Amino acid sequence: MVSMCFLMLSVQGAGKKTLKNTVGKSFLIGAAVTVDQVSGKDKKGQQVAIEQFNSIVAENCMKGEVIHPEEDRYFWDDADAFVDFGNKHGMSVIGHCLVWHSQPPKWMFTDASGKFVTREILIERMKSHIFTVMKRYKGKIHGWDVVNEAVEDDGSFRKSHYYNIIGPDYIELAFRFAHEADPDVELYINDFSMAKPAKRATYCKLVRDLKSKGLRIDGIGMQSHNGRDYPDLKEYEASIDSFAALGVKVMITELDLNMLPNPKNFGGAEISQTFEYDKAMNPYASGKMDAAGEKAFYDRYYAFFDIYHRHQHQISRVTLWGVSDNNTWLNDWPIKGRTNFPLLFDRQYNIKPVTEAIIKMFSDKK
Repeated sequence: MVSMCFLMLSVQGAGKKTLKNTVGKSFLIGAAVTVDQVSGKDKKGQQVAIEQFNSIVAENCMKGEVIHPEEDRYFWDDADAFVDFGNKHGMSVIGHCLVWHSQPPKWMFTDASGKFVTREILIERMKSHIFTVMKRYKGKIHGWDVVNEAVEDDGSFRKSHYYNIIGPDYIELAFRFAHEADPDVELYINDFSMAKPAKRATYCKLVRDLKSKGLRIDGIGMQSHNGRDYPDLKEYEASIDSFAALGVKVMITELDLNMLPNPKNFGGAEISQTFEYDKAMNPYASGKMDAAGEKAFYDRYYAFFDIYHRHQHQISRVTLWGVSDNNTWLNDWPIKGRTNFPLLFDRQYNIKPVTEAIIKMFSDKK
């Protein structure tokens, strides 16, 4: 681990060195951005995004419930603005996401009477959604998260409505439809807790099976909603190696670092989990971490980026899930009203010491 004395060091002579012109030379370095950042309502957040990142993903505006609120109606305004913003600033734009059990189009799985639709109807609805969204942004998107969070931590397939109504082949169908809709764009599968051995094994088998059928799958997204004591770093590296061995790109897709205690010691990013507010679960309510927290944050982030640096030949993209602590989803999940510190820029959009150290790492190391 890096000594805390390094916390006081600035990047001497770094000048205008940023994440994108240092780290970004090894792989894409990106962030999830909000509608307010795209529009300029959050001017400081927009400035950080432009200066620091060469790739962006929409935090929410391309999810099914937002972009396709009714079967016969799409809402394009925010997604259009997001894609235009990324292209205007020369960023690699990532589409997120086409098929996901959470935040789907609310009408997707049921008929007018509220009963679940048939397999045939759901397949057609899924295909129509994929085709319509992908064709609109053809030539403007670098890659798409086609299927999101399809596997449980124990390696079993998630019994989502897509799975229960269509069957496990909904994943194959989704990738087939996506490639038909836009043959030139990259296609990814994405999930959290990817360092868990059982989950890793299932995804390795799934990707091999898809490729054996001639389907296009370009990359695996390792959502990295990490914590102070999870995941196990050796298992995390093992997943990078295992996924790369499949002949696909490895992407760190939703990176943040939960600095707060977790109820029942759970990890991951299952957004359906919610817990009542407990003062003991909000140790930094004042809005500032103590010295021990600052050190843990620094050392942990540095350790992850050291892994990314050593595996840069296997990694194609690292994307933070947010621009700054000011608007992270972890302030309210899984307990509303907490103060968290998971990102590389603070609530005032100032660069953090570990961010400077990461920039220096990628400037100095070869």
